[in-house]
Amino acid sequence: MIQTEKLSKYFNDFVAVDNVELDVKSGQILALLGQNGAGKTTTIRMLTGLLRPTIGWARVNGYDVVKEATQVRASVGVLTEQHGLYLRMTAVEYLDFFGKVYQLGADTRKKRSDHLLEYFGLAEAANRRVGEYSKGMKQKLALARTLIHQPPALLLDEPTSAMDPESARLVRDEIANLRSSQRAIVICTHNLAEAETLADQIAIIYRGKIQIMGDLESLKEEVLGEREYEAVFSSPYNIGKLKIPSGVEIVASEANKFRFHSENAEEINPLLIKEFSKENAPLLTLAEVPRTLEEVYLKVMSKANGENIQ
Repeated sequence: MIQTEKLSKYFNDFVAVDNVELDVKSGQILALLGQNGAGKTTTIRMLTGLLRPTIGWARVNGYDVVKEATQVRASVGVLTEQHGLYLRMTAVEYLDFFGKVYQLGADTRKKRSDHLLEYFGLAEAANRRVGEYSKGMKQKLALARTLIHQPPALLLDEPTSAMDPESARLVRDEIANLRSSQRAIVICTHNLAEAETLADQIAIIYRGKIQIMGDLESLKEEVLGEREYEAVFSSPYNIGKLKIPSGVEIVASEANKFRFHSENAEEINPLLIKEFSKENAPLLTLAEVPRTLEEVYLKVMSKANGENIQ
């Protein structure tokens, strides 16, 4: 649905985007992560046909963003960080206006507008001025606007920026509901928990260049290395009493817990639990140590900055 090859954008001598290659299929959500100025918004603008690439190409829904820019704009729904709502309009007027922009007929505009307002829980406030809406309601209306022409690709730039936690959760839920076998979504965000919750694929961009891309689990494996497990005891316990199965490498230990790598957790960890039981060890929990997208992101960024942070 969204493809790029060697996509680059220069502003004189400044390289804003450098050889970005993306392949977002229908039914997928890609989270594009990076610092301010990393090239996320510039990439989005090229995908919408608003900026011409300096080098490389991009296609959305099969259309070239330069040669077929009109078809591209008809294929995308764009939510910018500053959504530009017309505050003196009612929600009905606002969606009808954008339906006209996309050259939809009157019956189609009304049908889709009514559906979207109901879908986003805004039907009861449909005839109120948008300026009276809460932040969450405004953002949901902006999302409704991106969908009025039923685009197969959504490009969402900071969709929950500066929102209170409750409103942000409502918008995240709606984005998750928009996942469809007929639609691809790209989200630019600084919210790593949001990306972790929503994204099928994650790309981290630094100074215009993609540093790493893949699903979250593969990124964890590649960046953070082997999975770690932790056994916690209800009281101090000397693990020297235990016959540790082959394939277990202890990496850290304290009075009442220890961490280890397990070559084949599905087979080895049950053997370890049997050993705990045999020795009457006061085992409280044994679980994989959680690893987050934040850890992956910080390590990738530290490497990109030439730092060596463990």
